[in-house]
Amino acid sequence: MHENPFFSKIGGIVAGRRSKWVTLAVWILLTGILSVFLPNVNSQENNAARQLPSDSWSLEAAALMKEQFPSNEGVPALVVWYRGSGLTDQDLVAVQKVTKQLTDTPLAAQKGLPPLHQMPAPALKGMVSKDGKILVLPISFNEGTETEVLQEGMKKLEEMTVSQLGIDPFEAKIEEDGLHARITGPVGIQTDATALFKGADFALLLATVLLVLVLLILLYRSPILAFIPLVGVGFAYGIISPILGYLAKQGWITVDAQSISIMTVLLFGAGTDYCLFFVARYRQALLDEKNKYTALRVSFGGSTGAIGMSGLTVIVSLLGLLFSHYGSNHRFAIPFSVAIFIMAVASLTLVPALLAIIGRVSFYPFVPLTAEMRAEKEARKGKRIREQKPVGAMNAALGRVVTERPKSVLAISLIILIALAAFAPQIKFTYNILESFPSAMPSREGFSLLSEHVSPGSLAPVKVVVNTEGKTADVQGALAKLPYVESVSKPEDSKKDANYKAFELIFKQDPYDLDVINQIPEIRNTLEQKLTEAGIANPQVWVGGETATQYDTKTVVERDTKIVIPVVITVIAILLLVYLRSIVATVYLIATVLLSYYSALGAGWLILHYFMDTAAIQGLIPLYAFVFLVALGEDYNIFMISSIWQERNRLKLKDAIRLGVSSTSSVITSAGLILAGTFAVLASLPIQVLVQFGVICAVGVILDTFIVRPFLVPSITMLLGDAVFWPSKVKRAPLASGSKN
Repeated sequence: MHENPFFSKIGGIVAGRRSKWVTLAVWILLTGILSVFLPNVNSQENNAARQLPSDSWSLEAAALMKEQFPSNEGVPALVVWYRGSGLTDQDLVAVQKVTKQLTDTPLAAQKGLPPLHQMPAPALKGMVSKDGKILVLPISFNEGTETEVLQEGMKKLEEMTVSQLGIDPFEAKIEEDGLHARITGPVGIQTDATALFKGADFALLLATVLLVLVLLILLYRSPILAFIPLVGVGFAYGIISPILGYLAKQGWITVDAQSISIMTVLLFGAGTDYCLFFVARYRQALLDEKNKYTALRVSFGGSTGAIGMSGLTVIVSLLGLLFSHYGSNHRFAIPFSVAIFIMAVASLTLVPALLAIIGRVSFYPFVPLTAEMRAEKEARKGKRIREQKPVGAMNAALGRVVTERPKSVLAISLIILIALAAFAPQIKFTYNILESFPSAMPSREGFSLLSEHVSPGSLAPVKVVVNTEGKTADVQGALAKLPYVESVSKPEDSKKDANYKAFELIFKQDPYDLDVINQIPEIRNTLEQKLTEAGIANPQVWVGGETATQYDTKTVVERDTKIVIPVVITVIAILLLVYLRSIVATVYLIATVLLSYYSALGAGWLILHYFMDTAAIQGLIPLYAFVFLVALGEDYNIFMISSIWQERNRLKLKDAIRLGVSSTSSVITSAGLILAGTFAVLASLPIQVLVQFGVICAVGVILDTFIVRPFLVPSITMLLGDAVFWPSKVKRAPLASGSKN
């Protein structure tokens, strides 16, 4: 194993005879001090942060509505009252009681409420659905209200209802007899989404830790070694959480529940990988070095470059999200980059220190011994001790197959990956957040009731404002003629400027459905044309509401995908070029990871669509999956290819590839299984967006681990020969051809 003298010296500093205790003490003190004096990241969640850029159509419409129609501002919670046999007079009286109490003692941030309690019975019955089973009570809240405030408001609403009615209509199952109530609309959706993520945090953390622990024990058959990476990740998270919490408290970053959930998976997956990369080098060094400190310095010198480069690749890939305009995409960048940086530092300081403290016993009961130590043990026990080889028989066979039959290996690998990638164009996307919820979630049940008994479009009406400039234009008629429109309200004049007229439009279909979302431009164009016909030279039209917001979301996310992917590819290519000093290797390493990414999308769609009955995946997922899969996939390539590069001047290329593949196979396979497993944990959650993200990333990691890294990349390297190093030159020692490995 070749080592870098500079890194070896650093290894002696962080994991020497005395310094190992200093390193451990520093981590313990830092974790304790930061945890005491800084807030943890979970306490600083902001789940109501703005997602769209300020120049988005829907935000401009909201701003105009606030200015010209101040009474209309607010985000609605729709309380759906339902009785399967039809609402009774007693039910309506109960709703009036709740409305009166909400009027007398408003909820926090409550903006508006229809005075149902003041309506005579005939008028109230006129608001009931045609089949007599549904009554909707809309409660509006101030825009930008924090989710925690809304959640507390919904909780108080339920308590208020129970105290007035003597029963709990929010808990009763829909299929049961009696009065039911469900909160849906934008507020119901927002609070349900936050509750799902909050409820998932502990379960996700526990499941991830247990999975990693079980996999480590099964793969390494060493209970002590299994805990070392977990200790490293645990200490890293103990520092990451308060640092991110402080940054969020200062307003420098924004974190939400979804970010924290995914960060947990990323840390345990990628963090364990980095620890295992170092552990693998250390085990190899222990087979040659009797002194554990010497072995640590050797392994530090041999692995730091690859681990550092792997971490840097992930960090710059995540920083590429800073070019995003969509809020959650942009906000991922800094927290995740900071987390990966701290995790990489832990794997190169704390983990070596722990290994120095525990020593060879870390690998018990399969303790690595040098030939001399094995001979001493044989003499002492009087029996032959089995020789431990740096490379197992299966891994050695893998190295031989790739180098002896590279054309066949390449052809089979390409056929599998291209066949899977062919399914990627078939993916259907959705921006319907309700599809991320379990069918039993209150907001989804409320929406289902509206769809069946009223109109799905009433879940989130569209707000349309036009500037008539004093001209006469039949805006209401033009909107009503659109085939997908259920109804249009009469115009409402602005109290500030009568030229501004507002309309409320209700769709026939689900307002979150992609087909409906795509109608927003047509609505604008239709009204602009109508205003032009009325003699207005520069027609002004504003379309707001949830459907317009979803259209802007779709537009911005598609823009981010087109911008961020080339940026990430370019930056990773530059890093690879600097590290490998080879244009040829950089090109095919990038190409193989891209192919792997599209294969992961195709394979993920096959699983989600045909085996998990998913009609469409969330539109945000391709970009998230790209950033993680390309960065983490390149990690494995870097670790494997660096082994080949280290041996290129000492061995023939064929021997260097065989050694590189066989020597890194075990650790990359282990790391890949653990990373894929942590992503797969997401698939156990009741949140479809995380299920879809977890499945695609897990499949992508498996493809990288078992096809791209062991077969595709080394076979291409073998077939290209010394050209893979171009424009660098290879200077081999005279005896390289006769070396044995």
